[in-house]
Amino acid sequence: MRSRFELQIVYAAARSRLLRPLIIWGLANMNKFKPDQVISETDSLICFHHPRPGYPIHILLVPREDVRDLTQLDPGESVFLRDVFATVRELVETMNLQEQGYRLVINGGKYQEFPQLHFHLISGE
Repeated sequence: MRSRFELQIVYAAARSRLLRPLIIWGLANMNKFKPDQVISETDSLICFHHPRPGYPIHILLVPREDVRDLTQLDPGESVFLRDVFATVRELVETMNLQEQGYRLVINGGKYQEFPQLHFHLISGE
């Protein structure tokens, strides 16, 4: 697990106009920068446990492409969106979340802590 200090450095770098592309590229391509608990990967996204979970089950789905937020996502990105929903469906089934319930959340604007489009699959109180 990454230390809180390491996470703060990565978050600060990701907010930097100059370093953000490097952080996103590293997340997508280099094992050293990948989160410790990768759950699933496709050609267009990486899925891992949230480093600071707010729920008992808190999984992030992050595109490998540099997309700052939902407003920058091209509506024609059907491959990426299919990957997101197929991965969510697979996680819901694998983790037996249908009975206990789950939510898929996208934050934007001031609610988006990390400046890269990402989806939160959450469950529990």
